[in-house]
Amino acid sequence: CKILRCNSEYVAATLNLRGSSRNAAYCNALRSYSHCTRKTARTCRGDLAFHSAVHGIEDLMIQNNCSKEGPTSPPRPRPPAPNHQGFESLDICNYEKSFLYKHGQPPSYQHCAAFGDPHIRTFHDDFHTCRVEGSWPLLDNDYLFVQATSSPVAKGSNATVTSKLTIIFKNMKECIDQKVYQAEIDNLPAAFEDGSVNGGERPGGSSLAIRERSPGRHVEIRAEYIGTTIAVRQAGRQLSFSIRAAEEVARAFTEEQDLQLCVGGCPRSQRISRSECCRGRAAAETARALCKEMLPVEDVYFQSCVFDVVTSGDANFTMAAHGALEDARVFLPNAEKLHIFQ
Repeated sequence: CKILRCNSEYVAATLNLRGSSRNAAYCNALRSYSHCTRKTARTCRGDLAFHSAVHGIEDLMIQNNCSKEGPTSPPRPRPPAPNHQGFESLDICNYEKSFLYKHGQPPSYQHCAAFGDPHIRTFHDDFHTCRVEGSWPLLDNDYLFVQATSSPVAKGSNATVTSKLTIIFKNMKECIDQKVYQAEIDNLPAAFEDGSVNGGERPGGSSLAIRERSPGRHVEIRAEYIGTTIAVRQAGRQLSFSIRAAEEVARAFTEEQDLQLCVGGCPRSQRISRSECCRGRAAAETARALCKEMLPVEDVYFQSCVFDVVTSGDANFTMAAHGALEDARVFLPNAEKLHIFQ
């Protein structure tokens, strides 16, 4: 729906009207405005701004005695492109630059993480510990699909850990071919499934790139064309996922795509209380001491660490919470939101 463009063209056409020909020029501008809204009517059917513009035009035409037929305002000249190639071809696959160019300010970002037994930190800074055995979508929007597969942390245990991650970067016009990344425990490749390390042959192929931060332990995927960075880690016998996504990208989904752990957290039926694991056991004290070394602030990352070490009996789980906290430190736009206390 391009109603905002119609609005801005009308404002520009009427901004400096003066003198005896003001009324004729004003009617021309209103007819242009009306013509612009008719062109966009099909895509703007459900848009309130569109409907208020249409009614506003009718009222103004009556007030100013404008006829519906007649000349219109000349089209507004387009501003010259910033360089001979034009902005579009140069930076369409750099989300940050493109957003800044269009809106005059940098984009907003959101952070989500899934680690340990799985603990989910949502885009809205809610925090859940989940059961979620089997495969569950962390993200499912117009640009990305991320699925985590979980299995029990130990035989007979209620708690699960992420054992496989599948990330699909959906095909995007001039920027990238569709790319799939898969990680499993003890197999954290530094390449996509087809063996490539970028977005393919398209002009913006390099706007998607994968690199190994620590062999077999930490991989980072940068998707500049959608302003998104993803970290995949292995600590002990579990995988973790962290993302910093442009807000516009994180919100690009329909009502049908309603199950996304990064958006809504885990369903109530799948939530576990972290306090259940750790009442009055010597094991809990040992776990607290281990976690305190890595996580001096007793926030939800610390509580998750204690829960995971007690539940699994594996001291390596301190690394899962520590890695998630380090990713949050890098990814969170607002450092004050780093620690969550419950």
